[in-house]
Amino acid sequence: MPLDSVLDFVVVSAVAWGPGQPLVMEEILVDPPQKMEVRIKVLFTSICHTDLSAWKGENHSQRAYPRILGHEASGIVESVGEGVMDLKEGDHVIPIFNGECGECEYCRCERTNMCRDYGVNPMKKAMVADGRCRFRTKETGEPIFHFLNTSTFSEFTVIESACVVKVDPGFPLEKMAMLSCGVSTGVGAAWNTADVKAGSTVAIFGLGSVGLAVAAGARARGASKIIGVDINPSKFVKAQELGITDCINPKGLETASHEEIQRLTGGGGVDYSFECTGNSAVLREAFLSAHLGWGLTMLLGVHPGPKMLPLHPMELFNGQQIIGSVFGGFKGKTHIPRFAEDYMRGAVNLEEFISHELPFEKINEAFQLLQGGESLRCLMHL
Repeated sequence: MPLDSVLDFVVVSAVAWGPGQPLVMEEILVDPPQKMEVRIKVLFTSICHTDLSAWKGENHSQRAYPRILGHEASGIVESVGEGVMDLKEGDHVIPIFNGECGECEYCRCERTNMCRDYGVNPMKKAMVADGRCRFRTKETGEPIFHFLNTSTFSEFTVIESACVVKVDPGFPLEKMAMLSCGVSTGVGAAWNTADVKAGSTVAIFGLGSVGLAVAAGARARGASKIIGVDINPSKFVKAQELGITDCINPKGLETASHEEIQRLTGGGGVDYSFECTGNSAVLREAFLSAHLGWGLTMLLGVHPGPKMLPLHPMELFNGQQIIGSVFGGFKGKTHIPRFAEDYMRGAVNLEEFISHELPFEKINEAFQLLQGGESLRCLMHL
């Protein structure tokens, strides 16, 4: 452990001080890692729609300010706290919002990627070890809250070791950042949760980064038809590059989207339907697009509001199923290193998801690119 690891660091972070307010680039204090924690020098980070929703404060119950957002990144371990055995100074790592302690009943169960203490929790604002924050304002020492186990919009961050994945130092860290959230969530939903079969049909609602990652995963599995649905037709060219075979703009239809999908599939609907928007009306269309008797609908979008599932229980008697998927069903520390190896072998092209690159200090510009539907992932260099 280096000498500086026992000291506070003064670093530059992008701090959210209120819903929808521009992030403030300012110097803050970052405490040393405590028991089972790791301090990481962040080298690359990007913005996900979950960051965008949290920045806007769309879910009032999850609001907490000041806060450091960000959960998609890569970097190098600067120091480790007491008890951390699987990571050391200098390791190349990616943070994950859905951790894996390896010891709880969920981690020991092969049927789930949940973790009792370190799973995804948008309400969590501080560290498990002592309930305190590792970020503080430079002037007053006021706590700055954590976000999704990671808080990567900072030159340095402190993360529980259960939420840090070591990757091969020979792998490009700028590409590895894509595995922290969006690409893993989409590809994993196709590979792990749905287990898309060769020759099957797929519909994807929402052609952002997660939806296109689903397409890439379905294409890699040999799906015969991959239908993309989005109200922004400017996304269609990129979508076709990533495996979408048919594009639908609901605004240009005289019928409902699910009826058009049934027409494109010969009347029955698709084998697998993926909802990637967080919109309950779209979720219903996705469900109705799934084939009677066996169609499976995957819920990937984050739904911030209080609306319940837009289904009648009796509709499930038609044989269609609906299931949620978090982080693509990947157990982070166990599976993500293998996924990184799959990328290096060419199974998925991570470069295709990086649409823009900016210096970290232009993070507010990156937010506007995502909010305006102009970017998939804007990779920021720290």
